[in-house]
Amino acid sequence: METRRIVVAMTGASGAVYGVRALTMLRGLPGVESHLVVTRGARATIGYELDLTLGEVTALADVVHADGNLGAAIASGSFPAAGMLVAPCSVKALSGIATSYAENLVVRAADVMLKERRRLVLLVRETPLHAGHLRLMAQATENGAVVMPPVPAFYQRPATLDDIVDHTVSRALDLLGLDTGLTARWTGNGVTDPRAARNGSNPVGPQGILEPN
Repeated sequence: METRRIVVAMTGASGAVYGVRALTMLRGLPGVESHLVVTRGARATIGYELDLTLGEVTALADVVHADGNLGAAIASGSFPAAGMLVAPCSVKALSGIATSYAENLVVRAADVMLKERRRLVLLVRETPLHAGHLRLMAQATENGAVVMPPVPAFYQRPATLDDIVDHTVSRALDLLGLDTGLTARWTGNGVTDPRAARNGSNPVGPQGILEPN
């Protein structure tokens, strides 16, 4: 089986749980090798938001790169990475990615994804948004990135915060061509995705109809 290398970057926006959950899901997928970059801001956010140490977070990845190491393997287009997820993605990171201002490894690795025409998914975590934020999102999209703010979906009837996080992250990994088996999928009116049922969720809407994503 060919190894698929996925880069996960965690930046300083709120929502460190998204990056941690992505790493956890990737560990469960055969043939996937995860490469992690954690910025200084993300290290602080992990301490604020999670009951995990930085060491426990980095232990979830197969390979860890220092954010200041612009000589890392993932900084080169010759490194065969299949895609990259920035989760969460701060506006600062978005700005660097949109303008190709590669002052750190996160932005450089993201820029490599764009120039090599590989998939780059940005879970931009900011609200409300002013015009500058929106322009940066548009610019990143024009360059080839997928901007995916982690907006909760409720058609799968989440019972816990973990359900909401899992759905968002599994949809983000879908965009990288990775099926975690945790996404409640639209299969037609009145039909429940059996995988969702196995996972204990109920994606059926108020009228007994599975609502679309």
